[in-house]
Amino acid sequence: MRIVVLDGFTTDQGDPEVWNEIRTLGELHVYLRTPLEQMAAHSADAEIVFTNKVPLNDQNIGPKVRYIGILATGTNVVDLEAAKRRGIAVTNIPGYSTDSVAQIVFALLLQLTHDVAGHNTDVKAGKWAAIPDFCFIRQPLMELSGKNLVLIGSGAIGSAVGRIAKAFGMNVINAQVPGSSSPNRIPLEEALPKADVVSLHCPLTDKTGNLVDRKFLACLKPSAILINTGRGPLIHEPDLIEALNQGHLGGVGLDVLSQEPPPANHPLLDSKTPWAHKVVVTPHIGWASLEARQRLVKMALKNLQGFLKGESLNRVA
Repeated sequence: MRIVVLDGFTTDQGDPEVWNEIRTLGELHVYLRTPLEQMAAHSADAEIVFTNKVPLNDQNIGPKVRYIGILATGTNVVDLEAAKRRGIAVTNIPGYSTDSVAQIVFALLLQLTHDVAGHNTDVKAGKWAAIPDFCFIRQPLMELSGKNLVLIGSGAIGSAVGRIAKAFGMNVINAQVPGSSSPNRIPLEEALPKADVVSLHCPLTDKTGNLVDRKFLACLKPSAILINTGRGPLIHEPDLIEALNQGHLGGVGLDVLSQEPPPANHPLLDSKTPWAHKVVVTPHIGWASLEARQRLVKMALKNLQGFLKGESLNRVA
């Protein structure tokens, strides 16, 4: 049985031993990356295909494939309808990075409220030593206790973020996600004006793509902080840039962008804009703690073992 991992580097970070247990199940080939023009060569004769971000559709799924394992929670990278038509089982990996992503939400938020990195840089540049005061404050600092956190998406990750927020003394508001019928949620038009912080944790769907647009942003206080650790296309980036240019928003923390990796001239990465100090961007690392990546591979193994036994573990198609 030929098993292929199309883009293993983000998961294994160059350590081939990560895949040792999966290797016992068949003839395993791990490719660091698979450009679309190399799909045919990399997936030739494969029965089992693992992908993280390499898109699979009716045109490039090999003829022998009978199982696709998505090395992530989101399923938009695979054409599920095409897989169903061809009788191909597809699984995903929910919940492996919940604590890791929740942690980076607060890493971004605390950077925006206290600019730990900026203060550290200035101290090491001698700016604290050059003043007569016992403290050196380079920006207004914000306390989280008593502030309102609006969660857009209250699944496993959103719930974990809410739990941590309550430990900080924040008030948590669960907002209604467009297209979702989850009970006990506050309509967006009511929740957003109350927000001191908005954190995005909803899936990327036809209803949530470009959710954060001009209208959404206009509902927020000028001092509100926006955090996105979900999917980049949840935000219509031109509208976000327009809001920042107008002096709207107290801060933006992004672990994802609409294009990854982004172009070098992406406006949100421009350190020369007057609002650059209000924008913190990390390179999609929220999911990638060592512990989360270890859980990811263990769950990928269990999913495949379940499929081989005729079970439907984490099946999405």
